[in-house]
Amino acid sequence: QVQFVASGGALVQSGQSLTLTCATPGTTSRISNLGWYRQAPGMQREIVAAIFNDGSAEYADFVKGRFTISRVGDTNMNYLQMNNLKPGDTAVYYCNRGPTTWSPFPPSTDWGQGTQVTVSS
Repeated sequence: QVQFVASGGALVQSGQSLTLTCATPGTTSRISNLGWYRQAPGMQREIVAAIFNDGSAEYADFVKGRFTISRVGDTNMNYLQMNNLKPGDTAVYYCNRGPTTWSPFPPSTDWGQGTQVTVSS
């Protein structure tokens, strides 16, 4: 029902920064909770960051202190700012709805194609 379009992925060197963008074209209704997820080769999709209806955010332990999720005003547009990238961050990154409270279970629907982030040593 909702299209989530992630963009901004690139090939970067270890230690560099990158900001990903999430858009929901054609959707005007505000989505309360937003999230970023990633899937590395041979791994399941995992939650990276979430921003909740009240504006608070939570992060997976492996990105805490390095990544920041933010919403653009009262819209569904949001960003994932990634600093000090590591080779282990290499994955396809997706945006989607976020959980109402922090949860390891990702959404079951509305996945886009994601955007590739590759971090070289």
